[in-house]
Amino acid sequence: MNWLGRWFRRRPALSPEQQLALSAHRALPAVPASAPLASLRWVVLDVETTGLDPFTDRLISIGAVEVLGDKIPLDSGFEAVLRQPQASTRDNILVHGIGGSAQRSGMAPAAALLDFLRYAGKAPLLGFHSDFDRIMIERAAREALGMIPDNPWLDLALLAPALLGKPGESLPQGLDGWTARAGIDNRFRHNALADALATAQLLQVALARARTGGVRTLGELVQIGKDRRWLERHT
Repeated sequence: MNWLGRWFRRRPALSPEQQLALSAHRALPAVPASAPLASLRWVVLDVETTGLDPFTDRLISIGAVEVLGDKIPLDSGFEAVLRQPQASTRDNILVHGIGGSAQRSGMAPAAALLDFLRYAGKAPLLGFHSDFDRIMIERAAREALGMIPDNPWLDLALLAPALLGKPGESLPQGLDGWTARAGIDNRFRHNALADALATAQLLQVALARARTGGVRTLGELVQIGKDRRWLERHT
């Protein structure tokens, strides 16, 4: 589809109830940069997809947990499988374990994404290598809901080395490396909810180190992530 076709793409048809839910989400106040870390509600998430290309593959599932201050309420997680027009490949299913029948009988994408927005509110969203998660969710939301969530995003793959790394040391690789170093057990790897929980536990460690180092607000933590991204691009 060329750029003109994308510009004039027909908006998705939502029910009146879905329109109300979307309006309610848009009306929520944004979290200010001055919000103190000690009182923040974070939504830590992970996604499973049909492949590793964020611009062509499809979103299969979202798993999320919340972090309130420095605690993870284990009774309030979120998980949704989005209905797929056709199941992903066998090799892909072996990675995330969501079978063909589960994919074809999942929730309608609009309903699943609205449920996620209800859960997330306007809380900061955080993942490990979260650019991938962000693009997948933004593409799915644009297609199913005609909008892109405007929550702030943070990337623990940038924050972890900035906050937990030591000068001159060889840094762990990937989520598995960082969770192993922190003693976090993630025996159900590549399940979106399990990976979100492991990431949330790693966030607890990073937030404790940030507070010890004098980081007090969301804006200060965002800047640490930006500085780390700049450093990785220029070294």
